[in-house]
Order: sequence, then C-alpha cells, then structure tokens
Amino acid sequence: MRMIKNGYLYQVTFMASVFPVNCYLVEEEDGLTLIDAALGFCAKGILKAAKTIGKPITKIVLTHAHEDHVGALDSLKEWLPEVPVYISNRDHRLMNGDRSLDSQEVQTPIKGGVPKKLKTRANILLKEGDLIGSLTAIETPGHTPGSMSFLDLRTRALIAGDALQTRGGMAVAGDIIPWFPFPAFGTWSKETALTSARKLIGYQPAVLAVGHGEMLMNPVNEMEQAIRHLERKLR
Repeated sequence: MRMIKNGYLYQVTFMASVFPVNCYLVEEEDGLTLIDAALGFCAKGILKAAKTIGKPITKIVLTHAHEDHVGALDSLKEWLPEVPVYISNRDHRLMNGDRSLDSQEVQTPIKGGVPKKLKTRANILLKEGDLIGSLTAIETPGHTPGSMSFLDLRTRALIAGDALQTRGGMAVAGDIIPWFPFPAFGTWSKETALTSARKLIGYQPAVLAVGHGEMLMNPVNEMEQAIRHLERKLR
C-alpha cells in the first residue's frame, strides 16, 4: 500500500507498480470520506491509512459498481457497520447485478467486473449536485451508465473514478492505451464517456484523481488533449 497526500485528499494505492488500483480518503473536520473500496484484499490497508491520518471513516462513496471499486466493501462494513454507503441511483442497479439498460441509453452491453457476491448495498442513492460533506456529486456516465465523479468545493480536486485514466497516459474511458488498456476494456460507451469528459472540463479542476494512475496537478490541458484524441478516433 502507498499513500500520497494532496491537501485534503489522500490517494491510497494498491499494487502501485504492477496494476495500480486507487481509492481515496477525503479529510473533513469530523472524519474521512472514503471514495471507492478497491479490491477484496485491500480493507486492512484502507483502515491502516485512516489510522495513519488519525480520523475515522464516516462515509463510503462509490464512483461506480465495478469489482475493483467495491471489492473490499463487505470487509470494510464488518469493521464499520454504522458507516453509510453512497452510490448513484443508476449504478445501484449494477450493484444488484442488474445489467439491463434504459431505453434512452446506448444499447451496448455493460462491461467490466460487475460484482456477483457483494452483500453490502448502498444506504444513500446519489444524483447530480448532491453534497457529501465538501464534495459535490457529478453524473459522468460512460464507463458504466451510473458512473459519478466528485469535486471538492474547497480545492477543486476532482475524483473521477474511471471516467479518465492517467496510468500509461491520459485517456478518456474507452480509449485504449496500449500500456494499460484495462479501463477501456471495461467501458460501456465511449461516446457517452466523451460527453462526460467534456462536462468535467467545465469544472476547471485543479487536481485530477482517478482510479488507475497518478494524481495530476492542473490537468485541464491534458484532459483536453485526451478528449481530442478520442474525438479523432470516433470520427
């Protein structure tokens, strides 16, 4: 496990040099908000990171319902039974194993590791603009139909899940990076992801924090380049 601090944001990374999987702890006055729950073996590392910071985890927020983002959730809830779990209203269906699509959604199959044995369910379902402490929820479908990103209103740090990646190079979800193609393989709709990436540019983030790869300072120019790269591919 590796932990890197940036303001109120702590990136907690597992398998950093091989197959980096990130989750995040966001510091609030009364505790920590955990964003994503990494892989099944990561619970003790996440709890150790919180202990190092010196505050309790008071909320668990999920960017989407893929296994590498909810893997340690059941184990964490054994240690933190009273801590509420948040996910988008749309991806709550995926959390329940429901891969069905709404009529207005792109009719391509939902991809990636949808959990089959997950017992925990969310207590609170999120929609655009909801506030979780200092974070505002942003609907960014594409990687999954209900993917969400979260912007810290204090610092403009953007935690974007798999809407983008920085491992192997900056890319919008669905754009295959040869050095690390896995997020692209798990993306439901490239076109929808591209629309969401354009939306995120509008928030002018000061920091970009993603599910796979390093945090990036002043990321807007690189985000714009990644958007143009996928636009060219989709023409």
